[in-house]
Amino acid sequence: MTFDSNTPRQFTRSDSQKMLAGVCGGVAEYFSVDVNLVRLLTVVATLVTGGTAALVYLAAWMLMPAGH
Repeated sequence: MTFDSNTPRQFTRSDSQKMLAGVCGGVAEYFSVDVNLVRLLTVVATLVTGGTAALVYLAAWMLMPAGH
């Protein structure tokens, strides 16, 4: 199997790195970073933005398809 780096990957929620909805796990898998770092940044962003980041998380939960 060959992988073409120019082929766009689909942005999906994670099935394996799921705590609530798999959004942070999907972001971590997409960018190849640690899922705990994404979760920490999500919590910090939610506190700093006064909850706006939580609304973005909820929107991503509804818009991102589930992974395989």
